[in-house]
Order: sequence, then structure tokens, then C-alpha cells
Amino acid sequence: MSDELWSLIEPLLPEPGPKLVAGRPRVPDRQALCGILFVLHTGIQWEYLPQELGFGSGMTCWRRLAAWNEAGVWDQLHLVLLKRLRSAKQLDWSRAVIDSSHVRAARRGPKAVPARSTAHGRAANTTSLSMARASRSLCR
Repeated sequence: MSDELWSLIEPLLPEPGPKLVAGRPRVPDRQALCGILFVLHTGIQWEYLPQELGFGSGMTCWRRLAAWNEAGVWDQLHLVLLKRLRSAKQLDWSRAVIDSSHVRAARRGPKAVPARSTAHGRAANTTSLSMARASRSLCR
């Protein structure tokens, strides 16, 4: 990860809480972020994140991702990056897509008309039998 990108992300990260128990030192946020990006880029499972890469364990990276998600880091980063791209006039709106899963529709479509019945009267119930037939058992 470039120093420029890290300088944008670092101020958005929440301060870590105090350690409740003694143990291993906390994995630095930059290394954990690199581990998160590695997993998301490669598609490997969290538990298979190689320790040799120095990102910490997969569970550490997963917990950090969840904590940052809960703190709204990714939404804030998205806004920061959009602002930078907009100021540099590098946003290409010709490739933008919007749908109802992201934005509520302003107007409703035409009301659906109830389907007409195809039969004259009610249909016979074919799921129940009379009690006399239903209670008869072949195994006595």
C-alpha cells in the first residue's frame, strides 16, 4: 500500500481500546489492512492467511475489518476518495449505474390489477378425506 493511500486511511481509523490482558503486541493497523486487502483480493479464507506475510493472523485481520466496518471507516473512506477524484476532475459519470437496490424510486409504477378467476365457483377440496377413510390403517 502506498504511503499516499495510507495517509488518507490512517486518520479515519478508530483509536484502539486498552488491552484487557497481557499478551502479544497489537498488530499495526497498516499491516492488518494489508492482510485484509490480501484476503479480499485473492479470495482465500481468513484462516489460511499466511503468517509469513507479516499481516497477523486471519482472525486478527477479520476482527479489525469488522471493527472498522462498525466504526464506519469504509463509508468515510469512500467519501474522501470521491471528494479527491471530484476535485481532480477524474470522475467519469458516463459509466455510473444506479438501481433501486441503492436508491429508492421516486414514483411508483402502475397498480397491478387483481388476476381474474378462471373458474365459475369454488373448486373441490382435494387435500382432505373423510375421517372414516383417513383413519383406516392397513397395519393392525
